[in-house]
This record gives sequence, C-alpha cells and structure tokens, in this order.
Amino acid sequence: MTLAGKKVAMFVEDGYEDLEFWVPYYRLKEEGAEVVVGAHEKRRYESKHGYPVEPDGKAADLKPKDFDAVVLPGGTLCGDRMRRHPEILDFVRKMDDAGKPVAAICHAPWVPISAGIVKGRQMTSYASLRDDCANAGAKWVDKDVVVDGTLITSRFPADLPAFCRAILWSLAT
Repeated sequence: MTLAGKKVAMFVEDGYEDLEFWVPYYRLKEEGAEVVVGAHEKRRYESKHGYPVEPDGKAADLKPKDFDAVVLPGGTLCGDRMRRHPEILDFVRKMDDAGKPVAAICHAPWVPISAGIVKGRQMTSYASLRDDCANAGAKWVDKDVVVDGTLITSRFPADLPAFCRAILWSLAT
C-alpha cells in the first residue's frame, strides 16, 4: 500500500496520549502520506508522559480542502482541550461535510461530538464517553474500531492496530 500524495492533518493539545498520536503519525508516514500537525496555537505541546511535539501550523491556517483526512489523538486533557477551539471544530465539520475521513480515538471523540457530526452514526470511544456519544445522538458500541461512513473511532491504545488499519484503508480506497 502506498499513500503517496495523500495529506493528513493531526491535531494536538497538551495532555495527548503518546501512543495515540505517535503510532498513527509514523504509520501514516511509513505508508508515504504527508502528515501535518496542527494546534490552536503554534507552540510546544507536552504529552501525557511529557513527550513534546511542535505543530507545523495553527489550526486556523489549515484548509480542509488541502487534506484527505484528519486524525485526532486521545488523552483526557487533549480531547477536552481540542473541543474548546472553534477552528478545530470547524475543520473537523468541514472534513466530514466533504466526505473525508475523521478518525478519533479514546477521548478524542469529544471533538466530533462538539463539531456536531455524530448524530445518527455508530461510534465507539473510551468507555467514560459512552453517555456523551449517546446524548449527541450516536449509537455507542464497544468494539476496537467502528467505521461509520467516514467517521472512524476507537477506544484506547490497545486498539491502535485496528484504528490505524481503518485509517489506512480509508485513504487507500
């Protein structure tokens, strides 16, 4: 499989779950995709375990039309902080409107929930978000990965193999 020519946005915030960011990041790059890291501001962000990342640009400056997918890593703080920024929610909403993959793992499904794109869809997340998913009108299921159209969701780091396979498949087809 090659994803040469594909461009993927990944958003980050302080408190991101290390594996949920770096595994998809390197897996996508390994397949030839260009990965652009965005955040609400251009500064250094620390993971849950203190591993830093510096975004390539600000979310407000990234244009959904330039990307083929968006990946949202989890981490309790990261998911909650990302959903507070209208420019990130707008990016996710526009990606979904354009029929492009939106992938969220663990606590990151808060972002598509806050972007208003989950109603009537099936999804999963970290178990504590089950009620949030249901209250937003989604059908929550306990599976390693759920693909509903272009919405891809997973529960936690142990699901990363299935999560990454689903992202790669969505970009390859």
